[in-house]
Amino acid sequence: MLAARGLRPKKRFGQHFLTDRGALQRIADLCVPQTGERIVEVGAGTGALTCALLERGARVTALEIDANLVAALREREDLSGVDIVEADALAFDYEAAVKGERWCAAGNLPYNIATPLIGRWLQAGDPPQRIVAMLQRDVADRLGARPGTPQYGSFSLVVAYAMTVRRAFILPPSAFYPRPKVDSAVVVMDRRPTPAVAVRDPVMLLQVVRGAFAYRRKTLANSLALALGIERTRTQNALAALDVDTEIRAEQLDLGAFAALADFLGE
Repeated sequence: MLAARGLRPKKRFGQHFLTDRGALQRIADLCVPQTGERIVEVGAGTGALTCALLERGARVTALEIDANLVAALREREDLSGVDIVEADALAFDYEAAVKGERWCAAGNLPYNIATPLIGRWLQAGDPPQRIVAMLQRDVADRLGARPGTPQYGSFSLVVAYAMTVRRAFILPPSAFYPRPKVDSAVVVMDRRPTPAVAVRDPVMLLQVVRGAFAYRRKTLANSLALALGIERTRTQNALAALDVDTEIRAEQLDLGAFAALADFLGE
């Protein structure tokens, strides 16, 4: 398809097209447990996953930022049932597109947009019930990371608050054209019926989590003081009241402890 149109993958868009048919079918199965599922695909590329989704009876809106690829996709008769939209996934109005329907987000997310895009989906007024994403393996490792590990951070906690996370399978560089330099992972995130922890003010929890990891090498109290202007002694008193070491670092606290801390600091 690319050669016929004189096109080449563009580095600025992080284009690595999945060519493994078996992997495409497995991803489509994860996205479409039953006919009629509403899917918003990010980065339609050459349309390989788009076709697999259609074959399973999904209703697909396919986003693609590359105007040349958009033109090529719109010429294809086998994709005539797809709403192909030239758009930047970070700026797209998902709520207007899904119109209140339950929906699934899917796609091969380039490294430079994966974290902000997932974060935007999680905080949307009408968020996806499922996210099936191909991610660079180190980004996938951060999603399910546990306290005390190098991968654990604010992103891990923000995702865990709203979603359950499981790694479906690993994709080697040979599954893509052109080949990336690292492995990728397919991750499935399902929205929890209720948040993982009870907290009085979810916005305060998000602020505390992000502030706590803003200065990762510093103690939690020092990081919150620098990032949010919360007095160091105030955080230390809160930690002491929660029977937590006052000199602890953020990566040692789990989500429940952060929820309790946010409630205490929000009083």
